[in-house]
Amino acid sequence: MNTDRMDGTTYILDTLIEKSVVKQETYLITLEHFFTIKKVIKYIIENYGRQLKNVSQKIALDFTDNGIFEAKMQVAGDIMIFNMHSNIFTFDDKHWIWEHDYVKGNKLNGYCGVINVYNFIADSFKYNRMGDYGFLIARIFINREGYYFIEGNPSYGSSNEDFGKTKIDISRMREIIQSIIQFSLEVDLVVPPLETIQLATVEQMMDKMNMSKVETGKPLGFKS
Repeated sequence: MNTDRMDGTTYILDTLIEKSVVKQETYLITLEHFFTIKKVIKYIIENYGRQLKNVSQKIALDFTDNGIFEAKMQVAGDIMIFNMHSNIFTFDDKHWIWEHDYVKGNKLNGYCGVINVYNFIADSFKYNRMGDYGFLIARIFINREGYYFIEGNPSYGSSNEDFGKTKIDISRMREIIQSIIQFSLEVDLVVPPLETIQLATVEQMMDKMNMSKVETGKPLGFKS
């Protein structure tokens, strides 16, 4: 019997088992935290509604659970979509995570689930403006032990150094979501440059007249 072949087979099988277990653990804890994030969003929206109930002008506030992997939150003219990816990811060789002591001690700690947060204009959905843009404004990464970090605006309150030290919890979720809302509300619509909208077909103009389809999007850049 070829010992080298057996050793190779054993290595492959052991690696498959190890990585499969880690990925499954990571998936389950990310999903658990995503369910909690949905509850926190619902609580925040309901709380805003209670505090604004006596305001004379109605302000749109809404939470929609769109299934296992998605939730939608509307605050006034902004819609934020929280989407959990069903797969587990690691990072490229140049990513800072591999220089982190927490991951150096065990590379399997570098496997993370990811929750993407997108910002759209509410009217884009209301008027079915399929050409409008949404922007990825945050990515929340969670590993199998519940440690997390965020890519996006620095105001979201996470730094690389915190990974392996701070676990995500309800309090931090609330802070993250409120920071995302605040950031989205602070960025207003900007009129597109004239040269980008000088030409229009008859079909485009008919669409705009029928459905108010003026292509719009906020200037929200994603910062990693």
